[in-house]
Amino acid sequence: MPPNCDLTLGLSCTNKSVPGRTEWAVTPDERFANPAGLVQGGFLAAIMDSAMGASAITAQGERRVAVSNTGMKVNFVRPVRPGDALRCVATVLKSGRSVAFVEARLRDESGRLVATASSTYVIRARE
Repeated sequence: MPPNCDLTLGLSCTNKSVPGRTEWAVTPDERFANPAGLVQGGFLAAIMDSAMGASAITAQGERRVAVSNTGMKVNFVRPVRPGDALRCVATVLKSGRSVAFVEARLRDESGRLVATASSTYVIRARE
């Protein structure tokens, strides 16, 4: 069962077969539009945060962990309109037992880059 934040955002994980790499799909609707009629940047950042957090967890293999984002840099490359199908790929660049460095690329249905992000996640054991 996906976490509530992913359900609220409408995110769907489409591939997590490679440890440290996840792929996601989402089609934002008008609820996520700003007054200019474009998808709000915070929504795009939330997509990438969820994807990167999941990738950080999958990089830990069988180890049960929780992750917390300690810092995130986002670059918005092109506008997104409600109804645009998006695909996000998040990849762990380096992971240890307590910290993971992760990046994400968000693309539209034509494959054009929409936004990028990089984050540092603190990893802690979960009981």
